Amino acid sequence: MVKKIALLGASGSIGSSTFEVIREQADHFKISLASAHSSWEKLCNLAGEFDIPVLVFTGIDEPSLQEQIRSLHPKKRIYFGEDELINLLKDEDYDIALNAIGGSAGIRATFAILGRGKSLALANKESLVLGGHLVHESFKDALILPVDSEHSAIFQAIGNSPKAEIKKLIITASGGAFRDFPLSDFGTITPEMALKHPNWDMGAKVTLDSATMFNKALEVMEARWLFDLPYEQIEAVIHPQSVIHSLVQYIDGSLIAQLGTPDMKLPILYALSYPKRLPSELVQTDLLEHANLTFEGIAKERYPLYYLGLDAARAGGIIPTIINAAVEAAMKLFLGRIITFSEIHKVVEESLQKASQIAFPSLEEIITINRNTYKQILSQYKFID
Repeated sequence: MVKKIALLGASGSIGSSTFEVIREQADHFKISLASAHSSWEKLCNLAGEFDIPVLVFTGIDEPSLQEQIRSLHPKKRIYFGEDELINLLKDEDYDIALNAIGGSAGIRATFAILGRGKSLALANKESLVLGGHLVHESFKDALILPVDSEHSAIFQAIGNSPKAEIKKLIITASGGAFRDFPLSDFGTITPEMALKHPNWDMGAKVTLDSATMFNKALEVMEARWLFDLPYEQIEAVIHPQSVIHSLVQYIDGSLIAQLGTPDMKLPILYALSYPKRLPSELVQTDLLEHANLTFEGIAKERYPLYYLGLDAARAGGIIPTIINAAVEAAMKLFLGRIITFSEIHKVVEESLQKASQIAFPSLEEIITINRNTYKQILSQYKFID
């Protein structure tokens, strides 16, 4: 049977890797719906190659551009706006959705997919970071297949093992672009330097979050909800080679790890083909090329955002939403050269100090507070997004 896939965030890094997977596995997968925010030329070209019948652009409002896009594919169904995407996810025919929308913008789509009872391949961390408590309460039996390499590794290492046998989840981190950069020179870091990852080819947001290690705090939060384990049983370590994607330690002392060349096509293929494994030549790993595998701790003075993220995770409620929005805003200010790299965590810390807790926020409260926090920080610096 050919699986029909709804691919959200099709023009981004995960989307590009997904198209490569489907190119190789055309006998097994067919994209029935694809969305992008504003990269219409890229998606329109791919829509022709992959014969995608339904396209959605969530960030294009100009009527003349909408007509231009429709004229390129007059026989396809083309929609505009986030509300249209949510409605299509509730009504269209697909077997599994891959949510690769970047940032907090992906949370509504996750809830629409799960509310429909569909399988979800999840690359959007923020869905669980912001709304994990709601997913846990309302969709406890949903099939969520992690696309993040770290969580895919844990998912595979756990297999059918009962939760009571798990002692600890160990998430690995590359350490980002500035793992070995002198702390005394952090004030000289430019956006161009921060957007270069040593091991992975990723989108701008994830690459920046990797440089600060905030992405690892997000992944700890995501793991808490994906695997229903308390924060006391989840930790992260730096593994510079990015070959061991994560580990599970069991109560008998055993450690089970998943290894592979750092390439997102592998966890994407695993999620889409689950519960089967399909033969593929896309990603191969020669262990002799990775003879030296090392680990180190996460230094607080180098990665303060990681520790702020852990504090927010333990606080729970609305606090993870506030720190997520604050980091997105601070990153925007850094990319706009309004603040330095060293000032990112200070902007975030200031926002957390002003935060008011909501113990069990609704989806509407999460979306509103996330948006308002982001806008307030940018407004404070007179930055126009």
